[in-house]
Amino acid sequence: MGDEETNPPVLSRSELERYNRQILIPNIGFQGQRRLKSSRVVVVGVGGLGCPASIYLAAAGVGMITLIDKGRFNLSDLNRQILAGYDDIGRLKVEVARDRIKELNPDVEVKTLTIEVDREAFREIVREADVVVDGLDNWRGRFIVNECCVMEGKPYIHAGVSGLSGQITTIIPGEGPCLRCIIPRDPPEVDVVPVLGATPALLASLQVMETVKLVTGFGRPLVGRMLFIDGEDMSFESVEVKRNPDCPVCGKLQGRAKDSGC
Repeated sequence: MGDEETNPPVLSRSELERYNRQILIPNIGFQGQRRLKSSRVVVVGVGGLGCPASIYLAAAGVGMITLIDKGRFNLSDLNRQILAGYDDIGRLKVEVARDRIKELNPDVEVKTLTIEVDREAFREIVREADVVVDGLDNWRGRFIVNECCVMEGKPYIHAGVSGLSGQITTIIPGEGPCLRCIIPRDPPEVDVVPVLGATPALLASLQVMETVKLVTGFGRPLVGRMLFIDGEDMSFESVEVKRNPDCPVCGKLQGRAKDSGC
């Protein structure tokens, strides 16, 4: 995070009170909270994953959140896209999410973009980010985000859900496998994904935990591991995933040592 990493901003009195419970976490503390205030997180997709992820990122004190989605809320979204109410049907998702975030935490800067995810435009956005959070519901977009994050050397926290099941992994280019290493062939796209609203809420909460760990520099992120969750039998399984040296996206990257923080 450049100069802000070595000299992060001071916390105001109200911020010290707002974030008191997480400042008490030894591995976060005042310095970690200041890093969060300096951080810039991109949330791609403001749906079942992106809604809870963005509101919890704001609650944690992330300084700038960029929301990307060109869609509008429909009635069928409301079982899981919790930032919208009935009166928000037809409104742009990013605008509703921005309003809810500012209601919760006016100290957070929110940028909104109603654009398609394409390589040229998205790479510029990724370049300015510290972490990218996957709130998408299609593989085409995810693979584009993965490529841009690899090219710019930015962490990418992937998650996906269906029904009561889901998966999550953290991609740090050069340190572990990218999404294309893990999934070498494009899975079939599903027009309408069945989902219980609590499923993306759970995965999004884990994405926020991973983001906070990366920004503040503690814990063990899900790099080189995919966590699978099955709510039907309430099972959680962590599976090791490895880099593919012949991966067309990250195969030419050299490995690098782990940093403390972004």
